[in-house]
Amino acid sequence: MIRRLRAAWCLGAWLAAATSAEAALVAHIIVDGPINPAVADFVNEALARAHAEGAAALVIEIDTPGGLLSSARAIVKDELAAPLPVIVYVAPSGAGAGSAGVFVTMAAHVAAMAPGTSIGAAHPVGGQGEDITGTMGEKIENFTASFSEAIARQRGRNVEWAVKAVRQSVSLAADEAARLKVVDVVARDLGGVFAYVEGRTLEVAGEKRIVRLKPVTVRTYEMRPAQRLLSVLADPNIAYLLMMAGLLGLFIEFTHPGVLFPGVTGAICLMLALTAMQVLPVNWGALALLGFGMALLVAETFLPTFGVVGIGGVVAFVLGSLFLFDAPDDEIRVAWSVVVGAGGGLAIFILVVGTLVARGRGMPARLGVAGMIGTVGTARERLAPSGMVVVQGEFWTADADETIEPGAPVQVTGVDGLRLRVRAVRRG
Repeated sequence: MIRRLRAAWCLGAWLAAATSAEAALVAHIIVDGPINPAVADFVNEALARAHAEGAAALVIEIDTPGGLLSSARAIVKDELAAPLPVIVYVAPSGAGAGSAGVFVTMAAHVAAMAPGTSIGAAHPVGGQGEDITGTMGEKIENFTASFSEAIARQRGRNVEWAVKAVRQSVSLAADEAARLKVVDVVARDLGGVFAYVEGRTLEVAGEKRIVRLKPVTVRTYEMRPAQRLLSVLADPNIAYLLMMAGLLGLFIEFTHPGVLFPGVTGAICLMLALTAMQVLPVNWGALALLGFGMALLVAETFLPTFGVVGIGGVVAFVLGSLFLFDAPDDEIRVAWSVVVGAGGGLAIFILVVGTLVARGRGMPARLGVAGMIGTVGTARERLAPSGMVVVQGEFWTADADETIEPGAPVQVTGVDGLRLRVRAVRRG
């Protein structure tokens, strides 16, 4: 909300000259956070809506540390094939276009930055910021460098720097980026961006087009609630934690039927995790391995395998967790700390609780009719052969096969409705 108010205030002077009948429409969206499938879908919808509404341009105001390469590629394809001019504006001051944000910015018809912003550091890394080593890391780096180079050539930007941003993780401040022709202009606000674009000829969808943005009306598009939720769920660590919470809740419900709350909560978490998997690169073999590990952990609590099945379950569970969201063309995976903390904790919990449940099933009943058999009480009056006894703090009518004096200990041998069968307990 603050950013929108700031943008509206900065555009005041520019909009003062507008007339409602002749003002050009400019669509405006804000990308503030990691680039993921939800953001890519949002940009795609914004382009289609802006074109349908006859907008003269689409402005993407961006501040991102990076994100998924696959999502950045989807946005870049939309930008290069856009039916209207796309303006990417790195703002506000202090913002940045890092990693995947570099490609999104360079692919725009017009790339602008606010003073005090930065761009760069596009070297591909793993989902937790770690280097991708070996042959796979080299392949991804070469592909990303060529991808960055192709975008720069297409838009007439600094090709040499575009490659360095990938291979050497170089970064630039706004003024330096404009001087090296990485971006087109440094502007304090959207009004300055519009002033730069006014009257320029841009190549849009293979055709030369003169852009007229004065006077202008800006219309900001919002993410749909479903896209906002999906943007949060698209983090593989969050999706994994939701799946663990779902499995834990269902396990508690199955071992303690009737509790309800763990089962309902677990089902909701599991459904949210499955929703996230629709937009994440899921390795279905790893998912099957994770399920197999869960089955082995549960089986260990019922089988006399002396830990062999349980150890196999833990190994399968951990391996499935590590490869669950692992794909060679996407720097995305579950962090080791999350696997060890959440996955390992869940495995230990299932083993411990399952073992206690299995042992509890072999213990004698403590409640109901079966729980009364064998308990010891006291005769409150003379049983000859019937009388009143006290068992577990309760008064019962009891029958005995012998005469029992008041105060003598008795043991329950049977239950017949509301009457007990007892026998005398010999002291010593």
